[in-house]
Amino acid sequence: MFFDSWNAIGRVLVTGVISYPVLIIFLRVSGKRSLSKMNMFDFVVTIAIGSVLATTLLDKKTPLASGITALGLLLFLQFLVSWLTLRWKAARDLIKGSPEALYADGTFREEAMRRTRVHQTEILQSVREKGIASLEQVEAVVLETNGDISVVKKSSQGAVSDTLTDVNGMKKTPAP
Repeated sequence: MFFDSWNAIGRVLVTGVISYPVLIIFLRVSGKRSLSKMNMFDFVVTIAIGSVLATTLLDKKTPLASGITALGLLLFLQFLVSWLTLRWKAARDLIKGSPEALYADGTFREEAMRRTRVHQTEILQSVREKGIASLEQVEAVVLETNGDISVVKKSSQGAVSDTLTDVNGMKKTPAP
């Protein structure tokens, strides 16, 4: 239970020394997108990469070539999904979802807050973190697709922010 053999430890060492740089190279080739703030798909791929790496390191029945192939496949699929979401709105909506207005037009959006499981205290905390003392200074509070809460200040000119055009629950203004 505590010790199998020196061969097993040697296998873990050799496999780790080979697979770790391969993972670094794969991540470097796949681009910064693989390491950015995560949406749901990115999170799933990250967990899967960790699982594949652990299995490759510790399971004697998993050949190193199979582990490297699985890592490459996961990163390729992440690249493919990113490519599809960039070029196809239906894929973007399916994979990433849309930002959701939690507070806008001077009111808390109770249904959106319930659906996204965000409490009013979390919204107020986000407003305070931005150094804003009054909700009267806030145009909108938005739950982003990566889980961050953004606070958009009202414009001093009274113009509606064009950064809110893709947010669920916001009034859509026609493009100029």
